[in-house]
Amino acid sequence: MKEFVVYTALRVVLFLASLGVVIGVMALLFDGRFHLFWAVVLAFLISGVASYFILDRQREAFARRVESRAARASAAFEERKAREDED
Repeated sequence: MKEFVVYTALRVVLFLASLGVVIGVMALLFDGRFHLFWAVVLAFLISGVASYFILDRQREAFARRVESRAARASAAFEERKAREDED
C-alpha cells in the first residue's frame, strides 16, 4: 500500500507543479490572462509524459507489489481449488 500512496502523491505533486508552470507561462504570454480549462489540460498532458520518465522507479515498485499480491492470491485460489477437488 505504501508504494501506491507514494506514487499517487508524487503524481499529484507533479501535476500541481506542471499546472503552476503552465499558468505562469500562459500569464506571461497572454498579458496576465489564462484560460483555466486549457491550463489544466496542458498540465495533465505534461505531467503524464513527465511521470513516465521521472517516476519510473516508483511505478516499477508499485507494479512489483501488485504482481506479488496477485501471485499470492492466485496461489491461494489454486490451493483452495485443489482442496475442494480432493473432497
